[in-house]
Amino acid sequence: MAADPVFDADPWVLNRNGAWCWYQDERALVDPESNVLVVGSVAAPEGEDGATRAGNVELTVTDLSTGASTIVVLHENLEADDHNVPGLWRRRDGRWLAVYAKHKSDNYTRWRVSEPGDPTTWGPEQTFDWTELTGGRGVTYSNLHELDGRLYCFARAINDDACALVSDDEGDTWTFAGKLFDRPKVGYVNGYCRYAGTDRIDVLTTDHHPRDYNNSIYHGYLSAGALHASDGTVVDPHALSGRAPDQANLTTVFAADSVWDGERMTRGWTTDIRRIEGTVVATFTARANDEPENSNFADHRFFYGRTNDDGTWGVFQVAKAGRALFAREEDYTGLIAIDPYDADSVYASTHIDPRDGSELAHHEIFHGRTADGGATWSWTPVTQDSSVDNLRPIVAPGDPGTLVLLWFRGEMTASQHYDCEIAAHVLPRR
Repeated sequence: MAADPVFDADPWVLNRNGAWCWYQDERALVDPESNVLVVGSVAAPEGEDGATRAGNVELTVTDLSTGASTIVVLHENLEADDHNVPGLWRRRDGRWLAVYAKHKSDNYTRWRVSEPGDPTTWGPEQTFDWTELTGGRGVTYSNLHELDGRLYCFARAINDDACALVSDDEGDTWTFAGKLFDRPKVGYVNGYCRYAGTDRIDVLTTDHHPRDYNNSIYHGYLSAGALHASDGTVVDPHALSGRAPDQANLTTVFAADSVWDGERMTRGWTTDIRRIEGTVVATFTARANDEPENSNFADHRFFYGRTNDDGTWGVFQVAKAGRALFAREEDYTGLIAIDPYDADSVYASTHIDPRDGSELAHHEIFHGRTADGGATWSWTPVTQDSSVDNLRPIVAPGDPGTLVLLWFRGEMTASQHYDCEIAAHVLPRR
């Protein structure tokens, strides 16, 4: 079992105005050859220099040897919304790719390609226009994953379902691939998908938005041109081609209205997914004790699940996530992230101490470790006695020998309004 990290120094502050949503990946990547970290974020009007930076789609490029950071603007004043954070990809030719979109307010997926080995210098912005495909209803999110030599960009687009663009030149050009899922829309949008890719592309998804629907959580994966359930059963033999299936045909990881320790859990929402040495690991949230339904937004729970050898899931309640971050979004929490190189390790943001259940003044980051597949957890604090909230942790992949833990801290009152800075711990893995 890996040794636990020791966070005994102050974190680095990488960017004093930035935040991110959690439906784009990778939001942060390490290049082990140059020892450089690249982090995507969006600046807000309330943050530092907000009058000029609001809506900037930014990259913070950090030399991990020195901690020195450079902020690069991919698009000035695009839109003040954390949903517009870019997905990042390191290409084989040494260039970086960044792909980003607005939050349903126009019909363009945008991308830029860097100079070789230099994520501070970028070529011109290019766009893919979804208008004819979506009927002008907008596009959101960018998730970059490779499968069988092709690069996919998964977005929420047609009918607000999961769709994909595909590139055969690592992002120089893009064409429409197809829809991954298709179902009648309920409320705001359809399923919220999280993706993970190695030799296949895994997907974790909901039915709809949790404020509109009592979501279950589903899992499947793309491989050899087909969409599979967790156990390998083929759900769609010609994925992204023709009529797409309903995501409810995948494996149910979490069932709405299921009872855990005598408490009814509802309104699931996806948080993170990784595939580590052949095991799929997922985290998600649910409301507890929402009685009468749609009235209690103060008791969310973190869940952790992982696949068994036969494709079944072991799922466990991990910790209390507590109240919604703000009233406008009843199911926003501090979130819980998986270490992409350690299936037994997670980082949770919560205002309820998972060690004893005590109420904290602010959201703090805790490191959780399990030795029994998720059934029980030990917790150590990463942040303590903070004067502001610490939110939405990420463990940046790219270098298996270095732990890069990122989060943002400050005040957040909406996806469009926050005064937050990006912090990081950078440690050699023990």
